[in-house]
Amino acid sequence: MATFLSNVMPATTTTTTTTTATTAPSAEPTDPALAQAPQYRASTLSLPDLAHRDNPLLQFAAWFAHAQAHHVPEPETATFSTAHLPSGRVSARMVYLKQTIAAGPRPGLVLYSNWDSSTKAADLRSNPRAALTFWWRPVERQVRVEGVVERLSAAESQAYFDTRIRGSRLGAWASRQSEVLRPHERDDADDGRAELEKRVREVEARFALDDDDQQQGQIPVPPFWGGVRLVPDLVEFWQGRPSRLHDRFRYTRLREGDGDGDEDGQGEGEEGAGEGGGEGDGVQRKRMWKIERLSP
Repeated sequence: MATFLSNVMPATTTTTTTTTATTAPSAEPTDPALAQAPQYRASTLSLPDLAHRDNPLLQFAAWFAHAQAHHVPEPETATFSTAHLPSGRVSARMVYLKQTIAAGPRPGLVLYSNWDSSTKAADLRSNPRAALTFWWRPVERQVRVEGVVERLSAAESQAYFDTRIRGSRLGAWASRQSEVLRPHERDDADDGRAELEKRVREVEARFALDDDDQQQGQIPVPPFWGGVRLVPDLVEFWQGRPSRLHDRFRYTRLREGDGDGDEDGQGEGEEGAGEGGGEGDGVQRKRMWKIERLSP
C-alpha cells in the first residue's frame, strides 16, 4: 500500500544535497521605509552542487529534504498554474504536493483535487500543460517545474483518499469546487454557506456511521476527484544571491533526435555528464536532460 506524507521523499533513495551553505543569515533592511529588497546570502549554487544531473526529481527530493531539515514551514506548498485555451487566460492557486515519484515509467509530482467543476479542471481539459512553483524563504530557494498533467488511476486515487480524515473525504463529495453557492432567498443572513452545509449533511447521511461511530464500509473516492501527476519536461533550481545576481540552473528534457542527446561524456563538458558526473565507470548512457546556467 502506498504511503502518502506531506514530507515528500524520493521514491528510490534518501539522499542529502550537496551545498555550499553558510551560517550567515540574510541581511534584512533595518528600516522598512527604505523599501530595499533583502540581500540573499544563505548559500550559493554551482554545477557540482547538483548531485543528480540525470534526474531533476531526485535533485528536487534532495532540496526538499534540505528545506525540511532547515524547518521551512510547509515545504510541500506550491503555486499550481494552468492556462485555458484558446483564450490564454492564466489562473493559479496554492496546492499541497503529496508525492514525488522519481523513478519508474511515469515519474512526476503528484497532487489531489477536484477535476470536474474547478477552474483548473476546465483549464486542463483545454490544455494539459501546467506549472508548479515552490518558494522556500528560510533557505532562499525556489524550484519551478513545467510539464504535462495526467490523471492517476482510480485505484491510485482511492489509496490516497483512504488516508484522509473522514471530514475531508465527506467534503470532497459535498463540494462542487468553484461553483457559485447561492444565498437562501428567505434568509437575509445567509451568504451561500447554508447550501454547502446542507450538501455536507446529505453526504454524512449517505455514508453514515454505525452505533459504535464506525464507518460502514469504505467511502469511495468521488469519480470527479483524485490525483494527477505533473510529468516534468523543465525543472529550474534557483538559489538567491546578493544584488539580485541569483544562481539558476535549468534542466530541460531531451527529445528523441535532439542534437544534445549524445551519450554521457560526449556532450557539453560537465553539463553532459550523468548523475554524479558519470565519470570513471566505463558505462555510456543516453543523456535525458540538458542542464544550463541561466542569467538571473
